[in-house]
Amino acid sequence: MKVGKVSETILKRSIFKQIRTTREEVLLGAGVGEDCAAMKLAPGEIFVISTDPITGTAKDIGMLAIQITANDLASSGAEPIGVMLTALLPEYIEEADIAEIMKQVEEACSRLHIQVMGGHTEITRVVTQPVLSVTGIGKVREDRLVSTSGAKAGQDILVTKWIGIEGTSVIAKEKEEELRTRFSRTFVEKAKELDQYISVLPEAMIAGKFGVSAMHDVTEGGIYGALWEMAEASGIGLEIDLKAIPIRQETVEICEHFNLNPYYLISSGCMLMASDRGHDLVRELKKEGIPATVIGKAVEGNGRRILNGEEESFLERPRTDELYKIYD
Repeated sequence: MKVGKVSETILKRSIFKQIRTTREEVLLGAGVGEDCAAMKLAPGEIFVISTDPITGTAKDIGMLAIQITANDLASSGAEPIGVMLTALLPEYIEEADIAEIMKQVEEACSRLHIQVMGGHTEITRVVTQPVLSVTGIGKVREDRLVSTSGAKAGQDILVTKWIGIEGTSVIAKEKEEELRTRFSRTFVEKAKELDQYISVLPEAMIAGKFGVSAMHDVTEGGIYGALWEMAEASGIGLEIDLKAIPIRQETVEICEHFNLNPYYLISSGCMLMASDRGHDLVRELKKEGIPATVIGKAVEGNGRRILNGEEESFLERPRTDELYKIYD
């Protein structure tokens, strides 16, 4: 396709036509020539805004872009309302590819009741694969706002579901042919389907009502990166039981095959939380069918210890996600 903005015809036919989910809060949405969007809030509600690019994979990029942004908003206790979507696309892309990306976007938006409020679509020579950058907008009651920095010494640290599920799904899709030379078709399909667990909105809603002090969606950098960020933001130390951190067998075996450390693997779908009553919250989550596990404690000081039986190590600063190694 020609470099520059996509034509008005393609914009209407393959982008705007796909956008069907609407919200009553949105006063001004996507349209030709519209540079801004507008929304209203009720008294006592506040805006929550998040932004994220999707660069690690081109497969299912539309779904991932919306889901990951929604997860970021949910980690603050907010209800996602809308997104502003910027698509930077390579010259080789076809209109059918653009329509497929937008179909994925709209399916994710419909499932989560989120409106695409506007954005920008451009063909550019500076990218070699599609890049989506999403700004998410949500709302939350003033008394329900949660941050990464709210953890306090003495609280339980817990996670939902399993670490590495997003990374495992992405690798299984990107490297499916290679994986099938070692693993069964059923195993690879199960690994690919782990993306069904990527939403953290259900657990965020439960945790917000329960009264957690901090939440953090475990994304790039994995569980070790997320633990470091929560501890650094909150000014606390940590004592984490390595054996308590939940991980799927598919993640273990795929990481072993590619020589990856699963604790540094992107883990959207796993929510990190701090709570005064972690075990009670685990029971509340499990009542709703959401696996959750207390993995340690927040402590005074700056020590961030990982305990593995008699062995002990310390968290390091976040580093490059293990996912990128599969492209080397």
